[in-house]
Amino acid sequence: MVSAGHNLRALRDQLGLTMRDVENASQRIADKHRNEEFAIPPSRLSDIETKGITPSIYRLYSLAIIYRRDPRDLLALYGIDYSQSASDLSLSTPPRSHVSTAFETVTSLQIPAKLDPSFDLRKTSNLGRMVEKWGVVPMAYLNQLAHQDYTYGYVGSEDFTMYPLLPPGTFVQVDESRNRVVEGVWRSEYERPIYFVETREGHVCCWCALNRDSIILQPHPLSPAPLRVLKHPQDAEVLGQVVGMAMRLGEWHHLDAVPEPRERTALN
Repeated sequence: MVSAGHNLRALRDQLGLTMRDVENASQRIADKHRNEEFAIPPSRLSDIETKGITPSIYRLYSLAIIYRRDPRDLLALYGIDYSQSASDLSLSTPPRSHVSTAFETVTSLQIPAKLDPSFDLRKTSNLGRMVEKWGVVPMAYLNQLAHQDYTYGYVGSEDFTMYPLLPPGTFVQVDESRNRVVEGVWRSEYERPIYFVETREGHVCCWCALNRDSIILQPHPLSPAPLRVLKHPQDAEVLGQVVGMAMRLGEWHHLDAVPEPRERTALN
C-alpha cells in the first residue's frame, strides 16, 4: 500500500516543487497568518514524506494551499474520508437540541442511480432491495434543485418536547421561509405546524402560539416537558417550520428511559 507521505511527494513532484520551494511558500503563509505553525522546514517535510510522520493541522493546510488541493483530499490520504461524516453523525448523540451545519461542507453523496423497474411508489417496500445501483453525485449538481433555504436540526437525546412525534435523536429539516406562527384549527396533531425555535437556553422543536408580546412553546400532550411562555422575539425566535424529519425506530432509548409526564397548570 502506497503511504500518505509517498503520495504527498508525488503531488510535489507533479508541480515541480523542491523542498526549499515548499519551505519558502509555507513561510509566507506563516507570516501572513502570524503563526509559525504553518511553516514547513525541509527536514520536517522529509520526515512527512519518508518516515510516516503525520503533519499538524497547520502544516496540512499549508501543503493543501501549496499543492493546490482541497484539504479534504489530503485528509483522505491519511484515511479520513470526509464524505462519511454524514453517516458518522449517528455515533454522537448530544443531549441538547441544536442547529446542525455538518452537511454544509459535504461535496458529494450517494443516491440511488437505478431502481428496480417493479418499484411501486404506492406500496411500502424495502428501498434497499429496490436500488439496483448506487452512484456518487457531486452536491453542486443538486444545487439547481434547491428552491428554498433550509436549516437542519437535531433533537437532543434528552429533549422529549415533541415525544412521541419527534423522539430524541431525530434529524429535522426546517424551512426558514416559514418563520411566522400560523394560527388555525387543526384536524389532527399531524397537521399542526411544528416550529424550530431558538431560545436563550438553546433550541427546541414545539408547537407555538402567540399571545400579545409573548410566545407559547407547547410540547406534545404525552411529553414530560413543561409548557413555556417567553417574550417574543426577545427570548424566543422562530427559525422556521419543520417540514421533514429522519429518525431511527427503536434504537434511541429503552422504554423505561422515557421520563414520566409532569402535571400541567392551566394557562391564564
